[in-house]
Amino acid sequence: MFKGIIKLFITIIITLTTLILCKSNSEVKQFLYDNVFNSNINFALINNYYKKYFGNNIPFKDNVEHKPVFNEKLEYEDKEKITNGIKLSVGENYLVPSIESGLVIFIGDKDNFKNVVIVQQIDGVDTWYANMNNINVKLYDYINKGTLIGDCNNDLYILNKKNGKFINYEANI
Repeated sequence: MFKGIIKLFITIIITLTTLILCKSNSEVKQFLYDNVFNSNINFALINNYYKKYFGNNIPFKDNVEHKPVFNEKLEYEDKEKITNGIKLSVGENYLVPSIESGLVIFIGDKDNFKNVVIVQQIDGVDTWYANMNNINVKLYDYINKGTLIGDCNNDLYILNKKNGKFINYEANI
């Protein structure tokens, strides 16, 4: 409980210091505005550092180690390059694992793709899993590599985006 109170006070001190600096210095205010509102913040990386140095983000929760039930690798029958990514031919009710650890930042329809789950990885790459059926993750869940994202039928689309641009990231697939 004492650790939780210390974490709370550190968070309050950092927040107040940031607010005071923004109020008193216009350069700091502009810097924060540019970096918070005009760029993509890598929350997965921040979450990873926070857990490493401060522990669980819920201060009163017991630190219980949970072992994953589903820890599979991505398997497919055929791979086809599409405009901004790849299309994998998979079977019926194929269980889709995450390629890397990261934070779920979007669930829904996006850019002509249906049922998209976007996972922001620690390295700043946003991996899109499109054509999903039963989605097993929630928005802002932190998931580990190999975690079950959901399932899909026949075709799984995977796209990778970094700094607002689609990139070729087939090395992990």
